[in-house]
Amino acid sequence: MSLSDEMNNHALDVVILTEDRYLKLDTSEWYEAQIATEDGLVAQALAARGLTVGRVSWSDPAFCWRDTRAALFRSTWDYFHRFAEFSPWLDAAATQTRLLNPAELVRWNLDKRYLRDLSRAGVSVVPTRYADVGEQHTLAAIMDAEGWDEVVFKPVVSGAARLTYRVGRDTLEAHEAVFARCLAAEAMMVQRFEPAVLGEGELSLIVIEGRTTHAIRKTAAAGDFRVQDDHGGTVHAHQPRAEERAFAEAAIAACPSLPLYARVDFVRAGDGGFRLMELELVEPELFFRFHPPAADALADALAQRLKSGD
Repeated sequence: MSLSDEMNNHALDVVILTEDRYLKLDTSEWYEAQIATEDGLVAQALAARGLTVGRVSWSDPAFCWRDTRAALFRSTWDYFHRFAEFSPWLDAAATQTRLLNPAELVRWNLDKRYLRDLSRAGVSVVPTRYADVGEQHTLAAIMDAEGWDEVVFKPVVSGAARLTYRVGRDTLEAHEAVFARCLAAEAMMVQRFEPAVLGEGELSLIVIEGRTTHAIRKTAAAGDFRVQDDHGGTVHAHQPRAEERAFAEAAIAACPSLPLYARVDFVRAGDGGFRLMELELVEPELFFRFHPPAADALADALAQRLKSGD
């Protein structure tokens, strides 16, 4: 089948994936206005390359995924709340259209135990312990075994700082019951707390087809440790240094396959190096509003993948 024949068999070249809450955006509200800006930059860049573009909720029961050549994850930020629905949808949609990032890479990245794979591949990762659902662990035992005085715990499938807690020795007793309740319901991870989060903050480098396009720095609000802007954190423009680019691109090179897009979140370590916090391949905010040319880079890479069939 020729490329033109393939295009004629689809109503759209690309659909930008969102969730029900954000299908119709209220741009008078700052958070939704940001989504509109980000998705708008991507849609404009794709359209400028002659691609027909739509915007659809991943959970829309009426949409036929065969009607688009590709579906691009952007603001599907309810997937971890609706994982029992999202997981089978991911498998089904992948048989009907090209998902970007691909389903197998998304599946790998959904469970934060992927950090263990990256660590084994030589990427410097924040020291982490994992606990499977139903296992009997206490925070005190984990902290004692690892020699940690301050930790953060959260689910292995999560986002937006859901069920994320910072715990020190002085607050350990108050958090043991919370940790036990979480672990009874889902697998959890415990990470050594990185003090750099409260100082320099967290760096996020955006990588398109293996190459860094731009970066931002996220800092937490006073009295908090969560850097997300919906928790009061602040986002700053950042000019990535050569060593930061190298770290981010090495983390991407350690993935099972090359992502179309990624956001690499990391902090500076006390020894002057870096430690990976998370590698976001599913639906990361990519902060195109700080560097609009990156939306063009994404559109170019996506168009090339459609053309080549990769």
